[in-house]
Amino acid sequence: MLRDKEIVVIGETFLDGKRVIGMYLGDYAVSGVVRLSRVTYGGTISHHVTLDNPITVFGEVRESVILEPEFVKGVL
Repeated sequence: MLRDKEIVVIGETFLDGKRVIGMYLGDYAVSGVVRLSRVTYGGTISHHVTLDNPITVFGEVRESVILEPEFVKGVL
């Protein structure tokens, strides 16, 4: 039985420190290191990734992005 505020992690849900490849906004191929994986208020996971190479999105240079698990395509 789970107690209040107990978190159960199955598999590799948290990717802190791991190198990943994925798609940002479904359109931009990215790779980098996960600096933080966290549980959001809705109970999903978000991965904060520092990019290997900055990308330009809507005219703004991004050196880091937040990826949802479905957009992480691989762990290197």
